Order: sequence, then structure tokens, then C-alpha cells
Amino acid sequence: MDDTLKKAAHVTLVDCLGLKKGDAAVVVTDPPTSEVGEALFYAAGNAGAEPLLAMMPTRKISGEEPPEAVTELMKSCNVLVLATKRSLSHTDSRRAATRGGVRAASMPGITAEIMARTMSADYREIAARTDRLIRRLEGAEQLYVTTPAGTDITLNVCGKEFDGDTGILTEPGSFGNLPAGEACTGLTLEGTTGTAVFDGSFADIGVLKNAVEVKFENGFAVKIEGGAEAAMLESALDGTGPAARQIAEIGIGTNDKARVTGVVLEDEKAMGTIHLALGNDVGFGGSNDVPLHLDGVIRTPTVKTDTDVTILDNGELVI
Repeated sequence: MDDTLKKAAHVTLVDCLGLKKGDAAVVVTDPPTSEVGEALFYAAGNAGAEPLLAMMPTRKISGEEPPEAVTELMKSCNVLVLATKRSLSHTDSRRAATRGGVRAASMPGITAEIMARTMSADYREIAARTDRLIRRLEGAEQLYVTTPAGTDITLNVCGKEFDGDTGILTEPGSFGNLPAGEACTGLTLEGTTGTAVFDGSFADIGVLKNAVEVKFENGFAVKIEGGAEAAMLESALDGTGPAARQIAEIGIGTNDKARVTGVVLEDEKAMGTIHLALGNDVGFGGSNDVPLHLDGVIRTPTVKTDTDVTILDNGELVI
């Protein structure tokens, strides 16, 4: 096993999740991500924990629940890492685990290369940068997003608070993605209207060769246009039902080591991008509990608030 991967696994468990000697640690993985899962399993053992490695079948879509036996394992540990191809972040199983005090990280789509590179970031600096960004967003009720590709949308964040996904997950019940680095929140549907042109990547699709243009009216995707990728998105949404078309999240990337590679776990953290999600918003205090949460990345955005604060200027963070 490569030494950089071993180091990244150690940082994941010890620096980010606060793994201690004697902790019960569960690593959930599947065949496409098994290299990372095994690295985490061995790193947990080397750190003096009592690890278990749970290999499960790959889920069909992000947000689909794991097998019942895996759900029970997820609730029975101190530290939980979900290193799977599809995201388990927005599942009842994950929420039950963290409600019970488990410290958990989700790494959907993680590869050994992405882990070795992005987990070398300075997560204390990422946390500080994210905190500065959140302070600039305080008091905003509307965000106005435009891009050279044609995005022109108003996002209603009235009554919402931005959370920092900083990678520091050492308190009981902590949860976040690793690699980390974003400020994110759910949205108020009314008034969330306009056009979003996704020209980076989309979860379960990858890097977009053709931009996907989505028209929103009061928080719902009412029209999707583009090439083959747009058809793939339509198919995923149709397979889940009308509620999957609800907007779920706005996130702003703050990780200087992340880049757009087609793995949305990393893409959505890339500094200078934003992402919008469709589907499940329960993790953001909403009630749209559908078995799907798909993030789409938008490059070089300009983001301004109704309080006349510029957050991003053509992809450059203003913090």
C-alpha cells in the first residue's frame, strides 16, 4: 500500500475524526472503493482502534439505504467512515448513527488518488476560511448567482443558516464529507427561481462534456436541457418521482487542494465553485425525504447577497 495513502487514511481517522486507542471503528465500503476502505481499516488498527470492515453491494443511486445489517453496524461504533461509490450521507441509517453520537464521515466516490491528494490539505486553514465565508453570508436572505455560461438565478436563503463542512469531526454526533471544505445550507422554495447552468460535473454522471441547463420555479426543476447528460439527469429524477426535482442545497467550495475531476465528493469542495443539489433536504432541516440527493457543480460563479456583499467574483472567493 502506498505510503501517501496510508498517511491520508491516518489523517482521516485521527486528525479529522479524533480516533483514539480502543475506539470501535466501522468502515463501510463496496467493491469500487475497496482500496480506500482497506486503507482505512488498517489505519484504524494501527492507531489502536478496534476496526470492522463492512463490504456491501454498490447502491444503484446516491441516497439509497444500505442493507439492514450494515445499518446496525453503523450505529454500534464510535467512529464511522462511509467509503462507498454512491453517497450514504442522506440516508436514515447515517442520521440514526450520528443521532446516537457516532462521529461519522462520508466519502462517496472516493479514489486512492483523490484521497491521497485532498487529505493532504491543511484542514485547520480550511476551517478558518469556511468560518470567514459564513460570517460574510450572515444576514443574507437572497443570493444572486450568475456565470459566463448563462446561470442567472435567485436563491432564497431566508430563515436558513449556513453550516461549515470543515473536516473537523471530533465531537460526538459530528458528521461531514471527507475531503471537506464548503459552506452549505438548504433553501426556501418560494422565490428560488431562475436558470442554473451546470458546467462542472453532476453526481452519478461525472464531468459534464455538455452543460446541463435547469430552469427552476419556486424551488422546483421545471425544465432540463442539454445533451446526453441532461437525459441522464432526467432519467434519475423520473425514476425517483416528482419530489426529486426539489432543490435541496446551495454549497460554496473552500478546499484549495480540490479540483473538478468528475467525483462530486471532491468537485463540490473545489474553491471557486458552487453546487446546487436536487432531492433529499432532510440533512438541511427540510422534509423532502426522498431516496436521492444529486449535486451539480457550477464553475466561475459570481455570487452576491441582497445585503450588497460579494461572495464570489468570477470564481474568486472574496473573504
